[in-house]
Amino acid sequence: MNDVMRIILYAYMGGFPIILGGLLSYYIQNHDFTMKGRVNHWFIAFAGGALISAISFALVPQAIESLSDIGLVIIFLSGTFTFMLIDKLISNVGGSFGIIISMLMDFLPEALALGASFAYSPNFGLLLAIFIGLQNFPEGYGSYIELTKFLSKKRTLLLMFGLSFVGIFSAVIGTVFLSNNQILIDEILLFAGGGILYLVFQDIAPLAKEANDWIPASGASIGFVIGMIGQKLLI
Repeated sequence: MNDVMRIILYAYMGGFPIILGGLLSYYIQNHDFTMKGRVNHWFIAFAGGALISAISFALVPQAIESLSDIGLVIIFLSGTFTFMLIDKLISNVGGSFGIIISMLMDFLPEALALGASFAYSPNFGLLLAIFIGLQNFPEGYGSYIELTKFLSKKRTLLLMFGLSFVGIFSAVIGTVFLSNNQILIDEILLFAGGGILYLVFQDIAPLAKEANDWIPASGASIGFVIGMIGQKLLI
């Protein structure tokens, strides 16, 4: 398998869990059972844990080694405030379009970095693919619930299937245009990390808690542990 095909495969490994999470959510939402609310909140917490794991082990560490102190602060906070601005604009737009943009905010820059980083470290590219997939699965699960407020179940699943391929284009662009610029790759990862940390505490963590129930929050720890194991095995 040549490098381009491997990049495409890795990118789709990160994107496929979108539709996989959507299909699982479709199944669960169509069945009534006592613990459905607890399961839904658990998956939201799992997404938060996976995102924090990605920040801790994939998005920030290389930037700490390669960038100056002032560069770290400026780029990380630039990501935070850019995602905050986009989040605010999305809240004004609302509807299915806003949900789609929210799903792609972290997916696209990570896929871009995946393609760009593959040339110097295929293992790191694979690690990014695992982290992307790890966070896209619960995001797909939750996004299905939100999208079906505006679209039919069939259209929602078709849309999510299409979105699962978007990362391929981003990864190929990263490979073609950014693969020789290691500093820029680290800056993109750090920028994404700052934005994702904002999203975790703005959108995910508040939804993960369910009154008088302590189990759903455990999903965050499990999401983090899976990312930690992946980092240990591949780096």
